Amino acid sequence: MPESGGMKSIRELYKIGKGPSSSHTIGPERAARRFRETHPDADAFQVRLYESLCKTGKGHGTDRVLHEVLSPIPTEVVFCEETPPDVTHPNTMDFLAFQGGEVVDTARVISVGGGDIQFADLEEETAEVYPENSFAEVEQFCRFRSLDLAEYVEFNEGHEIWPFLADIWQAMKQSVADGLAAEGILPGGLKIERKAKMLYHHQDPNEIPQVRECRIISSYAFAVSEQNADCGTIVTAPTCGSCGVIPAALLYMQQQRHFTDEQMLPGLAVAGLIGNLIKHNASISGAECGCQAEIGAACSMAAAALTYLFGLRTDQVQYAAEIALEHHLGLTCDPICGLVQVPCIERNAVAAMRAMNSCNLAYFLADTQRISFDIVVRTMYETGISMNQRFRETAEGGLAKMFERRRR
Repeated sequence: MPESGGMKSIRELYKIGKGPSSSHTIGPERAARRFRETHPDADAFQVRLYESLCKTGKGHGTDRVLHEVLSPIPTEVVFCEETPPDVTHPNTMDFLAFQGGEVVDTARVISVGGGDIQFADLEEETAEVYPENSFAEVEQFCRFRSLDLAEYVEFNEGHEIWPFLADIWQAMKQSVADGLAAEGILPGGLKIERKAKMLYHHQDPNEIPQVRECRIISSYAFAVSEQNADCGTIVTAPTCGSCGVIPAALLYMQQQRHFTDEQMLPGLAVAGLIGNLIKHNASISGAECGCQAEIGAACSMAAAALTYLFGLRTDQVQYAAEIALEHHLGLTCDPICGLVQVPCIERNAVAAMRAMNSCNLAYFLADTQRISFDIVVRTMYETGISMNQRFRETAEGGLAKMFERRRR
């Protein structure tokens, strides 16, 4: 749900971690580490998973990562089919610590998206970095101070944001390289073959430039998304399920424009700002608002970054972000078998291409814009919470359900 107060640092948005799911893997992993640290004398643990964590947790590897973190202490992971009435978020889990067979402490944790967690009984002390809460406010401040959007990020985050973003960019590029070098079948039982390497090396003497662009960008997006599906190391941008969009679009642009790595960092800063605005005013959780909150947000971030790096105006950056998010409104999150594979991997490639198209449209049509980015962000949230729960990362509707019916 929309956050109160000012926006947090983009350090909270970009996280280097292992897939396949920021909400179902990275979030529970962080929660388990914190709970274990506060209970060093426990001789057993139990973790109860509710709603989306229950319904797609096995496909996303939630039980696996919990056992890994809490090992060697005996741990029971319970997939609770019935949800207690006081559970209000689809990514909720209860941790129980035992000593001598008796419960000595409990903690309710919500995995809110992008790997972020909230302990229900604790006030999180993450500092608010940005006083502004909307793009309109950001744009007004930038105009008053004669700043562009990347300079605005540095103004609030400090110069130390650039070494952080340099590490993020290197991790993104490494995930592309690792994915392009890998072959084989992805885990999970769907027998999905990795396609990134094949796409990248495809030979066609009659290939036209537009087709080559699509093939290369798609191969980069597949590479990162396949790494994520195989529990490899990726960057949440803003989530694991949408981790391939920004690296694919920005790496291709870097190669075409011969930009240095340092020149790419302001683009990542602008992308992070857009992701922050979406996270703050709506959601980046597929379980809460559908895939529009993940792939839609990633596409919007990538479109804004590209537009900024092309040297376009702030209003054009805003328009590119708006186009990208607007045309993902209503996108459901219905992963087959709860795995971050179908349709997730292809969606990353399609969204990376759509980010390029959004940037191009903003170049030509920014002066004709009628709907603001802020309006689309609010619309995305209202659309998401109104969406039938079966289409929000439960694998109970849409493609997931149709696949199950056909398999029977």
